[in-house]
Amino acid sequence: MTRARYSQVSLDSTSYYHCICRCVRRAFLCGQDHYSGQDYEHRRQWVVDRLAVLGEVFAIDLCAYAVMSNHYHAVLRINQKKALGWSDQEVAERWMQLFNGPLIVKRWLKGETEAAQDLKAEEIVQTWRERLYDLGWFMKCLNEYLARKANEEDCCKGRFWESRYKCQALLDEKAVLQCMAYVDLNPVRAAMEETPEESDYTSIQQRSEAISQGDGDNKQRPALLPMVHASNAEVEDDETVCRFRLMDYLELVDSTE
Repeated sequence: MTRARYSQVSLDSTSYYHCICRCVRRAFLCGQDHYSGQDYEHRRQWVVDRLAVLGEVFAIDLCAYAVMSNHYHAVLRINQKKALGWSDQEVAERWMQLFNGPLIVKRWLKGETEAAQDLKAEEIVQTWRERLYDLGWFMKCLNEYLARKANEEDCCKGRFWESRYKCQALLDEKAVLQCMAYVDLNPVRAAMEETPEESDYTSIQQRSEAISQGDGDNKQRPALLPMVHASNAEVEDDETVCRFRLMDYLELVDSTE
């Protein structure tokens, strides 16, 4: 029996979650379909681009990701503290990057409302604030966008995803790191690539290239929650993945491969 997503997400227990979403009938999300001859490789970039956009809007950090042929993985951290620290105006501006807000909020942002209207606008903005650290809304904004784009390209209608996204709570640091390594090694285990560094559209390749290329990496990539390295050794605990050293994580992935 399926469980409501809100019952699977408890910020009192953990802020880290592993989400998986698979295409209906295991159809091809990305890559080459050897049966039909269709090439959907370009859709990988759709996923990465959308993750980048949502990462700039939501108070949800991306720790790891892998875009496979018929599904994708994402390890996410809900940053409630960050969302609660935003001003009402910033919340409204963030939300309206994705949705066309009501006229009353638009007028409120311009300072054209009266006291009673201010209260209504602030009530709406408070709802948006809660949504901006809600895992369900993040996944909705990701999956609906991808489904509409794929259906438009395929000139069809109907369900694109097999079911609701699967969600697994990661209750401690060990679980977070093991899950991240599992996600980063997915292309290798699926025999799509020989090494993690060669695995396109994965966070492990992104982290590896950031080390070798530094600021010279101009690829469109989503922002990853950083790990500790020499240049950010003094950052706060909530600004990195479990205060874990990047080089130690890369060694963990190599030893698990």
